[in-house]
Amino acid sequence: MKIEVKRYYLEIHSSKEINGIKQLPSELKILKLDPPDFKLNKFFYKNIGKKHRWIDRLVWTDNQWINFVEDKKVDTFMLKKANDIAGYFELIYHNDCNEIEIAYLGLLEEYLNKKLGSFLLHSALKKSFLKNPKRVWVHTCSLDHKNALKNYLSRGMKVFKEETLIMN
Repeated sequence: MKIEVKRYYLEIHSSKEINGIKQLPSELKILKLDPPDFKLNKFFYKNIGKKHRWIDRLVWTDNQWINFVEDKKVDTFMLKKANDIAGYFELIYHNDCNEIEIAYLGLLEEYLNKKLGSFLLHSALKKSFLKNPKRVWVHTCSLDHKNALKNYLSRGMKVFKEETLIMN
């Protein structure tokens, strides 16, 4: 069965454009995975992505995961609530054009619909602009969480491209 998927590309050009968030509990922490741990990236990718058809990395070998997370262009950050892992985001630095891509960002299912997505995205944008990129960009689609696009727009990102895809 073929399905129509809307894909949205969004960008933001300055930390001054980031819309703030309401104060959230102090038990929330964003931690950089240092050293990188491919098992955590793989865990988040599979567990968050299973409901949203994240499929491109499912065929990766452990060596491909290791090479990806150890690449100097990639940083992974994890959201912890107290001692529990709740979500993550990956930033990819495109040095040739001085841009940062939010490659993946998401929450584990038990942490959805608690306003943690806005905290996670706000953190991803703030961390990105510490590197002084010309822009930070991301793409999302109609298969992602129902509030994903709204969250990106609420944080100050703007759509710069839309496309419709047909998927099997």
